[in-house]
Amino acid sequence: MKEQEFEEVASIIKIARSNTIKNINRALIELYWNIGGYIQEKITSSQWGQSVVEELGQYLNNRHPDLKGFSGSNLWRMRQFYSTYRSDEILAPLVREIGWSQNLSIMSRCKTEEERAFYLKISIENQYSKRELDRQISTGLFERVMIGGLKLSPTIKTTHPEAEKTFKDSYIFDFLNLSETYRESDLQRGLIAQMKDFILELGKDFLFFGEEYKLQVGNSDFYIDLLFYHRSLQCLVAFELKTDRFKPEHLGQLNFYLEALDRKVKKEHENPSIGILLCKDKDNEVVEYALNRSLSPTLVAQYKTSLPDKDLLQQKLSELFNENKE
Repeated sequence: MKEQEFEEVASIIKIARSNTIKNINRALIELYWNIGGYIQEKITSSQWGQSVVEELGQYLNNRHPDLKGFSGSNLWRMRQFYSTYRSDEILAPLVREIGWSQNLSIMSRCKTEEERAFYLKISIENQYSKRELDRQISTGLFERVMIGGLKLSPTIKTTHPEAEKTFKDSYIFDFLNLSETYRESDLQRGLIAQMKDFILELGKDFLFFGEEYKLQVGNSDFYIDLLFYHRSLQCLVAFELKTDRFKPEHLGQLNFYLEALDRKVKKEHENPSIGILLCKDKDNEVVEYALNRSLSPTLVAQYKTSLPDKDLLQQKLSELFNENKE
């Protein structure tokens, strides 16, 4: 009884500490916003030029050495920060919810308002560190989500309406450093060894359940490559790894695993288990045909072991946007 009460006190402390950090961050972003606005006003009215901003940085450094982080280049970034979002009523409140370094990454690396909005929202939702955010930008997450044609079985659309927002059409495993020729066991061991990066690529709310998860059906033993639990969807998620191109017969094995999970592992309050085939390559038309008659909540995604060509992704996105305009 006492332990539960002690945990309640610990929870109060953690919540207060988290709120304090958030409030400090908002105050810091507000400060940079106001400085940027002040500089912008001076430049717009032709009172200041670039040299004056550099002089300001030197002045603050020399006269107020206790004020760190206000060099000429940083002051220009604050001005750019203000200029980028000052007229955007939707994004302006969001920039105060993430750190300054994350804001700088989004501002310097994203080319459109849509892309900035995308990364601002997922950074807030997933509480990305700068490293995590930079990786998502480097892997072209925005372009992949916009372009991706995720194929889902009809059943998963009914049992898990949020699945389309939860899973991706393609995943990037550039952190594995696999050789040119590798087996499914090598892929599995690599993902286990780099679980933090693997879950970052999968998305939030995934909890690792086990590898080579054993299922006993009749007198036979079967093993699921990787098993997770998803907190928001409230279901088990089974991953089967394939180092070759998707084949329709792969679904039969996965459907069998899902039936066994739902009968033997799933709890009464949980939703039906989801199965994901992660293949090295796939033909979308073949996937669509195979999934259309599937009675299980399944999907097929492909993975790559190197970073995608962002220029190529942006070109494809631009082509898709132009097609939709016509």
